[in-house]
Formats: sequence, structure tokens, C-alpha cells
Amino acid sequence: MKLLLQNGTVVNGQESGKKDILVDGETICRVEENISPEEADEILDLEGKLVFPGFIDAHTHFDLEVSGTVTADDFASGTLAAIAGGTTTIVDFATQNKGETLGEALANWHQKADGKASCDYGFHMAISDWNEETFAQIEDMIAAGVTTFKLYMTYPAMKLNDGEIYEVLKRLKDMGGIAGVHCENADVIDALIREAKAQGRLDADTHPKVRPAQLEAEAVHRLLVTAQTAGTPIIVVHLTCKEACREIEEARARGQEVYAETCPQYLLMDDSLYEQGGAEAAKYVISPPLRKKEDQECLWKALKEERIQTVSTDHCSFTTKQKAMGKEDFTKIPNGMPGVETRGTLLYTYGVREGRISLEQMCRFLSENPAKLYGMYPEKGCIAPGSTADLVVMDPEKEAVITASTQHYAMDYAPFEGTKIKGCIDKVYLHGTLVVDKGAVQIEKAGRYVPRKKYVAIHSPAKVQFGEQ
Repeated sequence: MKLLLQNGTVVNGQESGKKDILVDGETICRVEENISPEEADEILDLEGKLVFPGFIDAHTHFDLEVSGTVTADDFASGTLAAIAGGTTTIVDFATQNKGETLGEALANWHQKADGKASCDYGFHMAISDWNEETFAQIEDMIAAGVTTFKLYMTYPAMKLNDGEIYEVLKRLKDMGGIAGVHCENADVIDALIREAKAQGRLDADTHPKVRPAQLEAEAVHRLLVTAQTAGTPIIVVHLTCKEACREIEEARARGQEVYAETCPQYLLMDDSLYEQGGAEAAKYVISPPLRKKEDQECLWKALKEERIQTVSTDHCSFTTKQKAMGKEDFTKIPNGMPGVETRGTLLYTYGVREGRISLEQMCRFLSENPAKLYGMYPEKGCIAPGSTADLVVMDPEKEAVITASTQHYAMDYAPFEGTKIKGCIDKVYLHGTLVVDKGAVQIEKAGRYVPRKKYVAIHSPAKVQFGEQ
């Protein structure tokens, strides 16, 4: 069965232009101008539409036990929202609890996800218990296609100390893996929390005050020194502030290989939302917290200059009832907000349309760069002969308003409620099959597990070569 997508503007990381795409089964076989309709069994005219490679969200938390509860979105609802928003692949965090092996953690996440996902999925491995057995099982994880790892410098249940982080990074250097790290200074944050509680400051608006930007920047600095000592590349996840950006630039000036990720909430929201207090402020309790408008400007500039490589979501959703667990004590508010459904349309509306980034950069941030960094390129992340036919068709002129009533999340509010967008997801193809049409999901639970290769450096334009490990 051959499908011909005609007359769309095909967007790749290095160029965009009007071309036709011929899909044979699950694979793109040709991308060029004026492909003969006689070569196809089905033809679709995409005049006026943009066609992107399927978006990849490499930072989600579905069905995660945290803060005495479980995230509102599991793999069924979370990936349904993802595919509706043009994300054809997510990489979630298989989490090793204290006392577990990495193998047990991976098996747990397969049980959560297998047969339930509406988009493709892979796993990072979040390490919380570093010991000789964990050291040995790094090799098993990479053999299973789990080639990226997550380390935390905060949260008591997950935190590793600096020496352990060094040892993990040395092991990953030997095995060809790479780690993304949540950077905040846990000890000082804990001291600030104790101080706030002693003063009776227990409302949600205290949250950003006990996790200030300088404590993110200090942890980024410490991580980068540790990575330099280990001689390994590193990823700083959910970057939020200008101080941390400066630390990354200084490390790169020293010759370090450092990658950075940010999220739509840090680009488009600021800490004034916490001034609402109470239940409204609790909706925006995430870690690291929302920062100031000047930090937004810094992040947009870093994107424009490609000093940030990926835009993910850190999707970690909770209902208002779950958020209310912390109404008497802000430290009990589950940290996180959703994002997988709106990332692409927000980045197009407030990035591309406002001239902050180009179409090609949007493709790099959402598709090409995560595919390379997380071991899926060029099967995913580009529209090229031999690539999987994961395609997103966007109507650049269609307008909509984000609202909880139309979202696919298993939660009762939308952090971006009332936000206007111009540029909506029209169709999504997963493995060459139309799974979203006119913005509505047509086929659910067609996602597959993606065993991933080792990362590819992304500081230079990609050459599409298949079969490379």
C-alpha cells in the first residue's frame, strides 16, 4: 500500500520546502518534487499544510508513584494526549526504587506501558540505588535498548551524592551511555524549607522561594565539574534560568560536551502565577519552579542561538484534588504539570509565528535533536527515504484556545487554560497509518516499544545514514 502526500511544505531540521512524500507501508521511500500519482494507491493533497517528522518528547512521567500518590496520567491517557498533539514517540523514566535492581525497574515500566500506548515509547533508566549490582546492570540496560539514564541531585527517594554521580558517569563513559540530570541543591533547599516552616510560611507561594534560581545554577555547576572530572558528556534537563545557562556556557568554553533541555512552561510562564496563592498557585508547583520573565527571555535567546538543544515537557500531571494534598503544607503538593498535548502548537504559535525561532529550528528541537541525542536517528526525527513514516501535518492558519474541556489528559484543569494558539495539529501518521485526522484521534494503542541506539552528538548538521550503531 503506497500513500502519496502531495503539495505540503515538508519541514526538516536543515531545510523546508514544498515536496511530495511517498510512503510504502511503514516507511518513507521518496521525498521529492512532483512524484507521479501513478506510483501511489492513495493520494492526499496537503496544500497549505506543514509536514513535520513526528515529534519526540524525551521527558515524561506517566504512571509514576510520587509524593504519596500516582500521577493522573498513565500510559493510556498520557500517550493518547501525546499523539493528539503530534508527539509520535515519548521516552519515559523507568524508575529504580531503593532496593530494586535495574532489571526489576525496567520490567515494572514495561508492565505499565506495554499494550496501552497510543504512540511509540522508550525508557530512560532513573537510578536511585547505586551499588555493584547496579554498576553491572548498566550493560544489561544498554543491551535492552535503554541507552540513556536519569540522575537526581534532589528528592530524598531519588538523590545520589556527588561521588555516586561521578561513578555513574564514569561507567556510562565506558559503556557509551549518557545521563540527564535534575540539578538543584537539595541540602540548601531542605534548610530553606525548615526555615519557612518554622516561620509558618506553608502556602504554595512559598515553593519558589525555597528553590531559588541560584540553587539550580549551583547544582548545574557542580554537575558540570563532576562530568568534566569523569570525562563524559552530560545533559542538563528542564533548564529554567539565566544563571544556569551561564554555567553551561562556561563549561562549553572549557571544551565540555554539554546538552540542555527546556520546557514550554519555562518559556511561557513566570513566577507571578504563584502570587495567586492557595489552590491556584498549587497548579504551578513544579520543580524547578517557574522563574522570572528575564529568564524566559534568556531561554528564548538560547534557543534562537541553539545553545539549548531540545524542548521537552516534563509531563507529570496531577488533579486539583491531588494538588490539594498540600493545602496545609506546600511540601506535600505533588510537583508537576502536564504538557505533551500542547508542546508543538505552543512552540509554533509563540516561537515560529513570533519570529523567535525558525520552522527548521522547531523541527530540530522537537524531532531531529531528540532523535539523535536519544538514539533513534535517522529512523525517527527526519523526513527522508528509509525513515519511519511518523508524520505530523499542521494547519498553520487554524486557530484554537487551550481548555481543559477538550484535552485528553486524565485531569481536571489546564495550566495554559485560555491560551490562544494559531497552528493546530490536523493529521498524525504513526508507522504510515493515519491515527489522528482533523485533530481527532482515530486509532488508539498502536504504539510500540522502541529499543534505542547510543546517542549521537548533535552540534553539527546530521547526515542521514541508516544501520549505524
